Amino acid sequence: MRYKPILTGQHCTTTALTDCQLQIADRSPMLSGIIHCNPYIVIPLNRFILLVLIVLTTGCASTVEPPPPTSVDLPKTRTDPAKSAAVPAPTKPAASSALPPPAVLSEAQTSEFILQILPGNLKDKEGWAEDMQSVFHALHVQPSAENYCAVVAIIEQESSFQADPFVPGLPAIVMREIEQRREKYSIPPTVVSWMLSATSSNGRSYQQRIDTLKTEKELSDLIEEIIAQIPAGKKMFPNTNPIRTGGPMQVSIGFAEAHAKVRHYPYPVHGNLRNEVFSRRGGLYFGTAILLDYPAPYHQLIYRFADYNAGRYSSRNAAFQLALAKISGRKLATDGDLLRYQQGRPAAASSTTQLALSSIGKALQMSDAEINRDLQLEKLSTFSQSHLYQRVFALAEQTAPQPREAIPQINLNSPKFQRKLTTEWFANRVNKRFADCLKRGASSNNKSTKKSKPPTRH
Repeated sequence: MRYKPILTGQHCTTTALTDCQLQIADRSPMLSGIIHCNPYIVIPLNRFILLVLIVLTTGCASTVEPPPPTSVDLPKTRTDPAKSAAVPAPTKPAASSALPPPAVLSEAQTSEFILQILPGNLKDKEGWAEDMQSVFHALHVQPSAENYCAVVAIIEQESSFQADPFVPGLPAIVMREIEQRREKYSIPPTVVSWMLSATSSNGRSYQQRIDTLKTEKELSDLIEEIIAQIPAGKKMFPNTNPIRTGGPMQVSIGFAEAHAKVRHYPYPVHGNLRNEVFSRRGGLYFGTAILLDYPAPYHQLIYRFADYNAGRYSSRNAAFQLALAKISGRKLATDGDLLRYQQGRPAAASSTTQLALSSIGKALQMSDAEINRDLQLEKLSTFSQSHLYQRVFALAEQTAPQPREAIPQINLNSPKFQRKLTTEWFANRVNKRFADCLKRGASSNNKSTKKSKPPTRH
C-alpha cells in the first residue's frame, strides 16, 4: 500500500502537509470498519493520523483483535511466539520437577513462607507478599508452597520482580519498527521526522520521548496519547496499541480484558484494565489466573509453565499431535495449535493437524464435520473428554502407551529478543527457578524448626 498526497492549492512540503489529503489505494477494510479502503478513498491528513498509521498499523486491514473466547477455560494469547514448522523431538523434563501432593498452608504459614521465598533484596517484600495472598484468595487458588513458587518462578523469569520491567535498548527497538513501516508504506524520511517532531502533552516532542523510553508502559502510554489526539481516535483505532503484554508477569492485555468479562475484577480499576495489568497487584492477579486458574491434566508443573508461554492446554494438545503423527504416518509440528488461527479466531484454511485427522477418518469412524466439531474444543478442558481425543489415543496406544503431555515445540520471535528462544527453553528456565524456590522455602522452614526447638537437657 502506498500513500499519495493530493495537492489542495499548494505543494505538499514538510511545512504544509496539514493542508494536504491522503489518498489510499487498497481494497481491504481499514480503521476498524469506520473507513473502508475502496480504490481512491480520500481522508484528511494530519500529523497524528500519520503517527498512528506508521506506529500502529501493519497494513490496510481491520485492526480489531477479537478477544479470547469468554468461557471458563479462557485461553492465553501472546503476541511474541511464532510457530515453527520444524519438529524437534521434545525432551523430557528433569525428574526434579515431579510434584509431591500439595500441602495447604495456613494463613500464618503463608505469610511467612512467601517472605522466605521472595528475593532477599526485593523492595517492599511485605507489599508483594500481601498482594500475592490477596490474589490467591480472590481467585480461590490453593495456597500451597508449590503454587506460590510457581508464581514466583514466572515473575523471576518475566520481570525479575519489576512491576514495569526495564526493556534494554527500547528506543532503538521502537525506531527500528518505525523505520520498517516507513519503508513498507514508502513514506519519505522527512515526513517521519516531521511527524515525530510534534509536541506531546508534556512539552517535549514525540521523538524526544521515544529517545528516553525505558519501559513498555511508558511506550504504551505514549501510544495511547497519540491515539487520543485524533478526533474519535479511540473509536477509529480500538485495540491497536501494539504493546499487548505488560506487568510483573508479562500478562496479555487481551486475556485480562476477556477474563474480566466472565469473572469480576475484584480491585478498583485505575483508568482501564491495561493500566491494571501494568500495576503490581493487577499484573499478579491476571498472571496467576493464566497460570493456575484452570483445570490442567498435568502431572508436573513444567507443562503449566509451557502453557503460560504457548497458550492454555498447548502441552496436552502437543501430546495429541504426537499420537496423531504416530497413527497417521504424517510429520506434524507439535506446537499445540490444532487449528489455524487468524486474528485470534479459527481460520478457514485447514491446519496440518486437520488434514492428518481427515486422512484417517475411516479409522477414527468420524466424519470431517465431527472431527472439526471436536477440534473447536482445543482451548478448553473438555477437549480431553471428546470422542476425537479418545479415539486418537485409543488407536495410538494399541502398541504402546502414549504420553498425555508434551512441551510444545515453538520458536519465539520478538523485537525484544536478541537470540533464538523457544517455549521449551522458557519452560525449563521457569522449572529450574521453581525448584530453587521450593528449596529456599524448605531450607528456611528447616532453620525455623531448629530455632523453635527447646534445647536438649543432659
